[in-house]
Amino acid sequence: MTDPSIEARVEQLSVRARLRTNLTVQVLVAISLGILLGALAPDWGKAMKPLGETFINLVKMVIAPIIFLTIVSGVASMEDIKKVGRVGGKALLYFEIVSTLALAIGLVVVNITRPGAGIDVSKVTGVDLTKYTASGAQLGFIDIITHVVPPSIVGAFANGEILQIVFFSLLFGLALLKVGDAGRPILSGVEKLSAVFFRLTAMIMKVAPIGAFGAMAYTIGSFGLKALIPLARLMGDVYLTMAVFIFVILNLIARMSGFSLWKLLRYIKDEILIVLGTSSSEAALPRMLAKMERLGCGRSVVGLVIPAGYSFNLDGTSIYLSMAAIFIAQAYGVHLSVGQQISLLAVLMVTSKGAAGVTGSGFIVLAGTLAATHVVPVEGMALLLGVDRFMSEARAITNVIGNAVATVVVAKSENAFDEAKYQTALTAMGAVPVADVATV
Repeated sequence: MTDPSIEARVEQLSVRARLRTNLTVQVLVAISLGILLGALAPDWGKAMKPLGETFINLVKMVIAPIIFLTIVSGVASMEDIKKVGRVGGKALLYFEIVSTLALAIGLVVVNITRPGAGIDVSKVTGVDLTKYTASGAQLGFIDIITHVVPPSIVGAFANGEILQIVFFSLLFGLALLKVGDAGRPILSGVEKLSAVFFRLTAMIMKVAPIGAFGAMAYTIGSFGLKALIPLARLMGDVYLTMAVFIFVILNLIARMSGFSLWKLLRYIKDEILIVLGTSSSEAALPRMLAKMERLGCGRSVVGLVIPAGYSFNLDGTSIYLSMAAIFIAQAYGVHLSVGQQISLLAVLMVTSKGAAGVTGSGFIVLAGTLAATHVVPVEGMALLLGVDRFMSEARAITNVIGNAVATVVVAKSENAFDEAKYQTALTAMGAVPVADVATV
């Protein structure tokens, strides 16, 4: 008969082993260590920048081919060209409604809390904003539309232009669908390549804690915790607004669609923590493609909704843009009428769609918006320089969660949702080992 004390000891060791290899625990520990290093030894924290950048580059390295392979495989497997247009149309309609709602919520909250009132605008003196305003001035509706079509496929993949890659992949998948039996060997090859790239992603994710540690240490070391104090009110309002958006608006959408937001959040907790540590929603994109399919969403829906969402469903960015614009107006004592704020909302609805794939997208889009309105001083953006990085985590996390919800909603509306796979995935509550993500 087995000694109960031995069984208990074995179970305890097993739990400890699982904790040591659990990505959630590893990333949380890495983020905590990064904060400590950045706060206690800023110079050492700044020196950790290459760790974060290298990890982001590793992820970006596989994003373009994974998006291409996922979309092509999903579209070519549909066997109904009308379904492609239907799924895409539903996704875009959902994106527009929800992101506009996010913009509106941001405007309402910032008008109620007024975080910009009483801010000392003298801090903006001598700050160079040229790199932001120059890029922002280039953002326009026509530019965004024409930017969708890549002048070079090689250039789109080399530069990581997500929207252009989505466009080309969609056309390639449709063409593959049209050639029928002749394209089956190519489709088979695409699916096999997908398995290889997801396995490569699993290998990359093993160093996610190192990347999160480096990115967080650099952020705290560069800006310091003191940078939070003067603009803590704005940060608090932004975080609160995004929390309300997630737990109220997205929760209601999830309930109306017949699934639990809370369970979904637990399922993608590893991806949320990776985004928290790196401040980049792109860092979670490859795993999100795999995990949403594992959750029961059809491959064709996942392949279209997730990549497109990175360009059109930026809920967190939308909230930030509307609140930041009004915050600057309040700081400068510029009173915006209801009509002017609605006009600002209309401009943001367009300019926010140009945020994807642009370095420093939040700042650049904000510059373009303020330049277009000619009412709020563009130089007021300098007030946000010190804390923008700290708010980028909230933006990225909200964007990722918003895209996860959108994928389930569209999949359910298309009857492309496997309830059995959903229940199986939730039984494990997202405890998918890093190495197993490639098996999806």
